[in-house]
Amino acid sequence: MDADNSLPLSGMSVVELGNIVSAPFASLLLADLGADVVKVERPGTGDIVRNTGDSGEAIINAYNRNKRSLTLDLKTDAGRSAYHELAGDADVVIENLGPAVVERLGIGYDDLRERNPELVYLSIKGFHEGPYGDRPGMDMVAESMSGLVAMTGRPGEDPVRVGTSIADIGAAMYGTIGILIALRERDRTGEGQRVDASLFESAAQWMGYWATYADMVGDDHPPLGSSHPSFALYDIFETDAPDERVFVGVTSERHWPAFCRAVDRTDLLADERFETAPSRIENQEALVDEVGDELRTWDRDAVVDALLEENVPVAPVNRPSDLLSDEHLEEADVLTTVDGTHRGERRRLRTVQTPIRGDRISTEQRLDPPALGEHSRAVLREAGYDEETIATLFEDGVTDEPEQN
Repeated sequence: MDADNSLPLSGMSVVELGNIVSAPFASLLLADLGADVVKVERPGTGDIVRNTGDSGEAIINAYNRNKRSLTLDLKTDAGRSAYHELAGDADVVIENLGPAVVERLGIGYDDLRERNPELVYLSIKGFHEGPYGDRPGMDMVAESMSGLVAMTGRPGEDPVRVGTSIADIGAAMYGTIGILIALRERDRTGEGQRVDASLFESAAQWMGYWATYADMVGDDHPPLGSSHPSFALYDIFETDAPDERVFVGVTSERHWPAFCRAVDRTDLLADERFETAPSRIENQEALVDEVGDELRTWDRDAVVDALLEENVPVAPVNRPSDLLSDEHLEEADVLTTVDGTHRGERRRLRTVQTPIRGDRISTEQRLDPPALGEHSRAVLREAGYDEETIATLFEDGVTDEPEQN
C-alpha cells in the first residue's frame, strides 16, 4: 500500500489479529496516524462483532477504518505460513486472542521473532501473568473486578456498567503507548520486544485514588452518582424540559458567588448553610434541592449561556447523537465520514477520529471500513505470492474475498 508521507506514522506496517474492541482500537490509533494496518480475520465470519447486530456493525464502522482486511484460516499450514510472511515484514503485530491461543497455533511472539527480531508485538489480554492470568477477559470482567462498576451508579442502587467499553479502550491506549516506547527503544538497540497490556490492570489504575481512599479511611466510598465528595455544588440537574439536563461544577470559592449571580439567586449568598465550601458540603442535600428547584425553571441553553458568561463550569448532558452535529468537533476536524455498512447496505456514516494534534502531528481518514476479506488478494500479492499460489489459497478456503456484484 502506498504511504501518505504527510502523516507521522506513514511507512509503518501493522498486522492486527483482533476481535471486538481492544486490539482493533489500538491498531486504529496507529492507522489514523498513517500506519498501514492489515486486519487478519477468519474466512467466512471475520471479527466476532461483524455478526452481532447493529452495535457490532457500529464497532466495525467506527474502529476498523483506515485498515485493510485479509482473511486467513490460521488452523491450516498455508494460512499460518501466510501470516508468518506478513509478520516477517511488519513493524508491529497486535493481537487480543484468548490466553495461549496464538502459542497453540504457532503464531505467537516467540514464533514470529525468529524471522523478525525487530518486531514489536502487542498482546492484549484480560490480565497480566499471575493468579488470574489464565482467566478469560472481557470489558465487564475488568470493570467489575477493578471496582469501577461498584463506584458507578447511585448509592443504594445496583452497580452499573460504564456506557462504553472503557476497560477495552484503556488497555488499547496503554498498549499503544507501549508500542511507541518499544519502537523508540528499537531505534536505539535494533531489537523489537513483546509489549503486554491488560484490561484488569488498566481499569485498576484508574481506580487508584479510590483504592488509596479505602486504605486511608478504612472503608470504601459509596458510589457517587453524578456528584463528587470534594465539591458542592457538583451534580446533574433537570431544566424546564425534563429530558434536557445540565451538569454544574462549583469547585472553588469564586464559582459559588458567580453561580448565584448567573441564575439570579444572590439571596443564597446570605444563607449561612452555603457560605463556605465545607458548609456547602455539610449541607449538600439541601443545596442540591434548592438549586434543583431553581434550575427546573430554566431553559437548558439559557442556563448554560448564563453560567459560561460567569466562567462557571457547566455542560449540557448530551446524547451520543449530539456529537454528530457538535460545532466544536466539526471545527476541530475530529468528526469524519466513512462509507460503512449497515444490514448489508453501504451507507455514508459519521464517526470520530483519533484526537491527537501537534505542530507536525495530524490524523487522516483514508480508507473506509473494509468488507470481510476485501483486500485479501492485494495483500497476498504484496507479500510476494504469485497469482497461481493465490488462486490455490482461494480454492482451498484458506482465504476469501467478498462476492463480486
